[in-house]
Amino acid sequence: MSMKLFSDEYFMNEALKEAFLSLEKDEVPVGAVVVWNNRIIARAHNLVETLNDPTAHAEMQAFTAATNTVGSKYLDKCTLFVTLEPCIMCAGAAFWTQLGKIVYGAGDEKRGFTLVRQAVLHPHTVVQGGIMKAECSKLLKDFFAQKRV
Repeated sequence: MSMKLFSDEYFMNEALKEAFLSLEKDEVPVGAVVVWNNRIIARAHNLVETLNDPTAHAEMQAFTAATNTVGSKYLDKCTLFVTLEPCIMCAGAAFWTQLGKIVYGAGDEKRGFTLVRQAVLHPHTVVQGGIMKAECSKLLKDFFAQKRV
């Protein structure tokens, strides 16, 4: 598949690469990258099982790396690309970073932040879902199908 450099699909593909790294560790395959000025400043994937830490979601790992890179707790000029819709915990962290934009692949009908009836993101955060949804969803569905065997 050919994709335009610096497009949403380009960066989501980079997040998918991170998701495959978590899959190799038998983690729920979710990956994330944080982009600032068309440059990836943070890469992360789920490490919940590896670190025995329920907060070690890909987004949380990416926020920590990105804030260390920019030297600020605010990521208002940054975009988070993540393969799965953030949960309420990660959306709350995005609020506190004043994240500029969230782009996610697969929706999360069970635990996604969009299920909450009130605004949980910073008022200036832009959200776009469904980028490479099929690829992101397939990775997760295949992972959980294998777990049920």
